[in-house]
Amino acid sequence: MRNPWAREYAKTPDRYIWGKAPSRFARELTAFVPPGGRILDLGCGEGRDSVYFAFCGYEVTGLDISAAGLEKAERLAAERGVAVRWLCRSMLEVPVTGRFDLVYSCGTSHHVPKDDRPRLFKRLKALTRGRGLNAHLVFTDLRVYAEKDEEIDYFTAGELAEAYADWLVIRHEDGLVPCSQDGVQHSHSVERLVSTPVRQRVAGLRRGLPPVLLTA
Repeated sequence: MRNPWAREYAKTPDRYIWGKAPSRFARELTAFVPPGGRILDLGCGEGRDSVYFAFCGYEVTGLDISAAGLEKAERLAAERGVAVRWLCRSMLEVPVTGRFDLVYSCGTSHHVPKDDRPRLFKRLKALTRGRGLNAHLVFTDLRVYAEKDEEIDYFTAGELAEAYADWLVIRHEDGLVPCSQDGVQHSHSVERLVSTPVRQRVAGLRRGLPPVLLTA
């Protein structure tokens, strides 16, 4: 599958394609991770969310297949005065040990081929602490838009929720994310899910997350 973002990161060493500010999704989730907790950011790209998590006091591992993206992420971490463990690997490898309070991906899991996703989610669940969270934002096939020759194995309706059918799904919502990375204003249909292995709700989580996602 073609993923143009490593190329784009290398072409723009002095500009952060996605900006330096954290995503809305990342900002919302920090309220529900215990102080000093461990966070795994999958497909962290240029590092904006990983660095934000570290700035909030968490122990963060950021993983991405793009060395150019991680070079920019390391610079951003130094700029913010935080430390993050960076790993240049595929999400299907995830060479980490121990368990995490939050396993997180924002706009990246749809780059994993559909046939490989059951193996991915099984691994992510195994890396999650007993009262931890998995949180994912994925592109869906409700609105397909190809940009920069990108290939995406879009999630179908219900696929993400089905992957977590054995967990408590705390939040599951659809929406649109605006984008203009190719110079044309457009939007991607997305699905966002937050889940936990425990069979009771995490206090305050439903109240704390808005019901409609408009930005990533």
